[in-house]
Amino acid sequence: MGAGQAVPIGQAQAHYLFGVMRLKIGDPLLVFNGVDGEWLAEVVTAGKRKGLLALVKQTGPQVSPPDLWLIFAPIKKARTAFIVEKAAEMGAMQILPVLTRYTNSDRLNLARLESHAIEAAEQCGGTFVPEVQEPVKLAALLDAWPKDRQLMFCDERRNALPVADALKGKTAGKWAIIIGPEGGFSSDEASALNALDQTVSVSLGPRILRADTAVIAAMTAWQQALGDWC
Repeated sequence: MGAGQAVPIGQAQAHYLFGVMRLKIGDPLLVFNGVDGEWLAEVVTAGKRKGLLALVKQTGPQVSPPDLWLIFAPIKKARTAFIVEKAAEMGAMQILPVLTRYTNSDRLNLARLESHAIEAAEQCGGTFVPEVQEPVKLAALLDAWPKDRQLMFCDERRNALPVADALKGKTAGKWAIIIGPEGGFSSDEASALNALDQTVSVSLGPRILRADTAVIAAMTAWQQALGDWC
């Protein structure tokens, strides 16, 4: 991206900018592409189905999140959308839906979830949008688990250490957080997760949290211990 560069606008963006926000030719707005930081742009053409922006100047550097994956079992539609939104706001680099024995929903509208991630990044002033991956079965995910990525397993079944204690002495780098479905992980699934050398089992407290609440709690604790909040 560079000053004077033209940025074409597609139908969905044109509808939002020119139909909902009522922007007109000459109006300023801030844009980002997830790579080149934040830029001030100006509306050059505005139509119902498309438009054109011109970049004016860079207003902020690219700020990418830590190399953190959020892995979660899809739940009800609205709560899954909530999880994606909050993961984007709180600094996930990738969002990976996982199918477990007790997963309640395996039908996801990825395009819609990606829209939620984009909207969350826009609203919190971010310049990075996490990619929402296709759902994958838990067994397949663990079989292909990268050796250089640590896994924070929020385990409600065993007497795991609190997050701050479990992560004490650990270093930042490639990490993932995994949150189970509303029915929890099965015994076999929990054993498979704990069998990984990269797994760090943690407790999120004395109360069993709803899946969407657990995502926020786990990401907050990890960010404070190893992420870009500390």
